[in-house]
Amino acid sequence: MDLDAVRTFVAVADAGQFQEAAADLAVTQQAVSKRIAALERDLGVRLFLRRPRGAELTIDGQAFLPHARELLRAAERAVASVRAGSRALRVDVLNSRGAASSLMRGFHRAHPEIELDVVMLFDIDRAVAAIRSGAIDASFRAVAEPGRPLPDDIEAVRVTDEALQLVTGPAHALAGARSVTLAQLAGHRIWMPGIVPGTEWAAYYDDLYAEFGLTIEATGPNFGSDALLDTIADTPSLATFMGAQTRLVWPAGHGLRRIPVTDPTPVYPHALLWRRDNPHPALATLRAHLAAATAGQDAAGTWTPRWAIPR
Repeated sequence: MDLDAVRTFVAVADAGQFQEAAADLAVTQQAVSKRIAALERDLGVRLFLRRPRGAELTIDGQAFLPHARELLRAAERAVASVRAGSRALRVDVLNSRGAASSLMRGFHRAHPEIELDVVMLFDIDRAVAAIRSGAIDASFRAVAEPGRPLPDDIEAVRVTDEALQLVTGPAHALAGARSVTLAQLAGHRIWMPGIVPGTEWAAYYDDLYAEFGLTIEATGPNFGSDALLDTIADTPSLATFMGAQTRLVWPAGHGLRRIPVTDPTPVYPHALLWRRDNPHPALATLRAHLAAATAGQDAAGTWTPRWAIPR
């Protein structure tokens, strides 16, 4: 149905005259007459009776009028739903406990007026596809793997470096250390069942362990961080890596330790990805917030894989 014709019908009904409706719509009276005639043909009914004093709604016109008004309101809502800045900014944070989620909580506290829709997508291919299709506005990723460049229409900027920490139980040989070097970790069992081949974090840890001669064990099912911490707490021979900004909660009796890793400190390079032509104004606000919130990070004494986006 032609919305211009419906809008013209409502204007004539409100004005009671074709001439006045034409003036309100800034069109000619002839255009008004043509639109009404076309609408009457589409509906198969007569909508107005032409009287010397103006236009009078027929019974069918009276029945159609409230529906015509609702059609126009629905059209206005449809346009408003996609108008720049009127919908929620949709961002992928990968998981609810990581650094990206923490950054988005900080953004929300700084800009509570901006409506957010936070989602969690598993792999980078799905995230990039969602950005390109417009399903999401941005995603936090490490932008791996080597040899798989981003599409030309995707922009990426490194926003924060998250230092890795060693997590041990109270009986582990390194539990009492104030810090450990990567060299000291050689020979220790690092258990990380959440590493999935083909993911960006798998590429990161592959490079880390290869460069420093560490041993990773990714065996066993992944029941999540809570189950992982339970096992680490009970097993003196196992430790794991966690990001310094990753939120962890465990029972008081676990006695877990979070120990800084040094010489060098391995950092996970979080980047923000978005489509170059995305017009959402809140996206620019998010980028500015992240630039200010993570300014001044010193890369001295840290390690990142060679494929990480430069700061």
